[in-house]
Amino acid sequence: MPKGTSETVELRDGSTITIRPIRADDKDVLAAGFARLSPESRYRRFFAPLSELTPRDLAYLTEVDHHDHEALIGFDSSTGDPVGVARYVRGAEPTEAEVAVVVVDDWQGRGVATALLDLLVSRAREEGIEHFIALVMSENEEAIGMFDTLAPDGSAQRRSASGHTELVIDLPEPGAPPDESRLGRALRAAARGALVANPWSLIRERIGGER
Repeated sequence: MPKGTSETVELRDGSTITIRPIRADDKDVLAAGFARLSPESRYRRFFAPLSELTPRDLAYLTEVDHHDHEALIGFDSSTGDPVGVARYVRGAEPTEAEVAVVVVDDWQGRGVATALLDLLVSRAREEGIEHFIALVMSENEEAIGMFDTLAPDGSAQRRSASGHTELVIDLPEPGAPPDESRLGRALRAAARGALVANPWSLIRERIGGER
């Protein structure tokens, strides 16, 4: 996906979504999408029972540089409603980035996450990212076991500073279709919440302090 462009993608159920880089004027759109998440979906994605995103949260999540922090947002092509967001945030290691994907509840299981993640992998490669980091709760043994089964060769587990488990996922080489790889399956598992991919700890640190 070339930087700054948009793409229309047909999902497996025949519906279409339009995906583009997030913009600073998407704050209201992002807040509306967050409001459509169930409490369970919010907790699984953010590791906290958030009831709303603050103005500072929304500024950080939409005012991105599209290099160290990229976010792609998908819209229902027929209504213009937001359906999901995938993002990466580069960490201290320049070739690694934490990855997150959130899909509103009534669009889950339709292929939105796959479409978003496929394009996000392309953007990450363009910006020099070689590994995605997915953060999971350490007690989520099912998710960690699934990672061991699905993750590409060369991927690994490690402990984060927050005490959670970080799953280090190798990205495919340019031109390799992630949807057909074990990476694609692992990231789709993350998207549906089986593997909780979540950069919120890093985001809160960068936003500055506790709420």
